[in-house]
Amino acid sequence: MKNKNFQVEAVTNHIVMWLKEYATQAKVNGYVIGISGGIDSAVTSTLCAMTGLPLLCVEMPIHQEVSQVTRAKEHISFLKAKFNNVQSVEADLTDTFESLIKAVPSSQSEYLLNLTLANTRARIRMTTLYYFAGINRSLVAGTGNKVEDFGVGFFTKYGDGGVDLSPIADLMKSEVRQIGEYLQIPSSIIIAKPTDGLFGDDRSDEDQLGASYDELEIAMLAHEQGAKTDDFTGREKEVFEIYSRLNRINQHKINPIPICIIPTSLL
Repeated sequence: MKNKNFQVEAVTNHIVMWLKEYATQAKVNGYVIGISGGIDSAVTSTLCAMTGLPLLCVEMPIHQEVSQVTRAKEHISFLKAKFNNVQSVEADLTDTFESLIKAVPSSQSEYLLNLTLANTRARIRMTTLYYFAGINRSLVAGTGNKVEDFGVGFFTKYGDGGVDLSPIADLMKSEVRQIGEYLQIPSSIIIAKPTDGLFGDDRSDEDQLGASYDELEIAMLAHEQGAKTDDFTGREKEVFEIYSRLNRINQHKINPIPICIIPTSLL
């Protein structure tokens, strides 16, 4: 799926200026970002590097699948070859993750245990990014796209969802890819199957979601236009049902945290 009306260069420049102005107004030095080997973190980190502000790229392996580590290192090398404001650090969190597992009880449900441990990985990484952001007086840049953050809620609350700002959260996955091609991101990253890398294997986002991002984009646009399940047949109906279900059950992540407002009569 490709948006033919998408103004790649103009959008790229807009995000870079937005990032630069935000950091300047916040009076911070620059940005910190986790590098996963995926297209979203590759594009976001390149946009951050283009600001000219200091950028720290952080690798945070936890029993990581080899191809993900290889792509992450390839992208960091790509950035350092193009920008002199980029530095990198590796924080191997495998032992930290294992220590936490030993300190907490297990679960009788293997499904719930695996899902909880996957989210725990993301939250350990979030804490690590904020450590590096703190000692460098920098902000944590998020890497979520529009479908993930506002469509199906495919992120971990207070994990990869715990960031200071989201540069690409108004872009569909296909638009992120277009920017990646424009920025000449390594092709191995552009063509790689998207994965959250939270299970220590090579399962893709599509394996978990049951639909590709291109399919989910179509469903998201239809949903926003008020479409109903009965408007579709076959695979399109199946994907629309997947999107609608995930959008419904993940509203607790998509919407701001609810606040219990106390009536003035009780104050």
